[in-house]
Amino acid sequence: MLDVNKEYTISEVAEITGYAPHVLRYYEKEFDIEVPRNNSNHRYYTYKEIELLLYIKSLQEKGFSNKQIKLILSSPEIVMNNQDESTGDLVSINKEIDTYQLIKEISISLKEEFFQKLQVYFENNNAMNIKAIEELKEEIIMLRNELNSKERDVLISENAKLRMKIKEKTLENIELKEKLKKAEEKKFGFLKKIFG
Repeated sequence: MLDVNKEYTISEVAEITGYAPHVLRYYEKEFDIEVPRNNSNHRYYTYKEIELLLYIKSLQEKGFSNKQIKLILSSPEIVMNNQDESTGDLVSINKEIDTYQLIKEISISLKEEFFQKLQVYFENNNAMNIKAIEELKEEIIMLRNELNSKERDVLISENAKLRMKIKEKTLENIELKEKLKKAEEKKFGFLKKIFG
């Protein structure tokens, strides 16, 4: 039994697996096995790498090629054969996945839930939009009233200024009329004295 905490050398792994060291180095590249290295850059194997190598060996003994083993290691389409379940023989499913069909099945299964959630989302957003529009409408009315109030105040102020100017001009006009009247009276008084 393998010690989960032990670091095995390549010669120990060769003895455990029955593969020669040069085959282990070849399989490292062939099956993309990430073998850790120590500070001196020497390979060491843990129970994970050894179990993987033993699994590869069992698949080879069952007649699988390296190409098939790579597929088994990297692909989720590998299942236990129901008929040979007791012996644990592996069978590769060599059919292509019909992505269109897969997408269709997923969309059908999610369609109802998705559209219900989408409808709720739009209804919530619709309610939020209506609320936002109402708030904007109220704000516009307030601003319009405030603007009208300011305009009214400005108009009242301007009206008061114009009335003051009219009063000033009226007073100036009255003063001028009095001066004119006095000037005429002086003129007639002077003429009266001369011709009088």
